[in-house]
Amino acid sequence: MFIHGGYWRMFSKRDYSYVAATITQAGAIAVIVDYALMPKVRMATIVDQVRRAKQWVLAHIADHGGNPAELTVSGHSAGAHLSTFLFNSEHTPSNVRAALLLGGLYDLKPLQNSFLANEIAITDEEVVRFTPLAYRHDPQTRAMVLVGANETPPFHQQADRFKEHLLQQGSPVTSLVLTNRNHMDSVRDLGVPESQAGDCLTKLIAKDSR
Repeated sequence: MFIHGGYWRMFSKRDYSYVAATITQAGAIAVIVDYALMPKVRMATIVDQVRRAKQWVLAHIADHGGNPAELTVSGHSAGAHLSTFLFNSEHTPSNVRAALLLGGLYDLKPLQNSFLANEIAITDEEVVRFTPLAYRHDPQTRAMVLVGANETPPFHQQADRFKEHLLQQGSPVTSLVLTNRNHMDSVRDLGVPESQAGDCLTKLIAKDSR
C-alpha cells in the first residue's frame, strides 16, 4: 500500500502509479491510494481515509490473491507522515508488517511557519493530534526511514528524530541516506527496482532487512 505526498494538498494516486512496477516485480500486489486534499478537508479527514483504505485492504486483498498477513505500507513526504498513522498504538496490533517512510514529515509544528501557512493553515490542534513524534507505534512493525542525501536539512532532522523516537520505543527500525538524491528524484526511484530506493522497497516486501 503506497501513499503519495504533496504536502496533503496536491497530486493523486495516478501521479504515482509507477511505484507499482517495483512492488509487482517483488511479487506483491500494489495498492496505490488516494485521499481528499487540504484545505478542502482537514487533516482528520485525510488520516481517517487512509486508515479506512488500510482496513479495506485487510478485508478484501485475499479476494485479489493477496495475503493480508503480509501487508506492508510505504509513503513519501506527506504520505510517509500518513503511513505512520497505520501502525501507531491506537490500532495495536496494527497488522502492518513493515513500513517504508521516505522524506517524511514527523513534526508538524515547524510547518506552521512555512509556505504552507497560507496554503493549508495547519492548526495548533492538528499539530497536537497529527504529529507522529507524539505517538507510540506498533513494536511488531519494522520501519525503514529513508531520506535523500540532497534533501534540505529539516528533512534530515525530522528523519533522525523519528528514527530515534522509534528506537526509544523498542521498535525495529533501520535508516538510510540515499546517495545523491533529492526530495523528488528519490520518490521517482521507488518505481525503478534497481535504484537504491527501489531496492529498499523490494527488500522490505521480501522481508530482507539487510
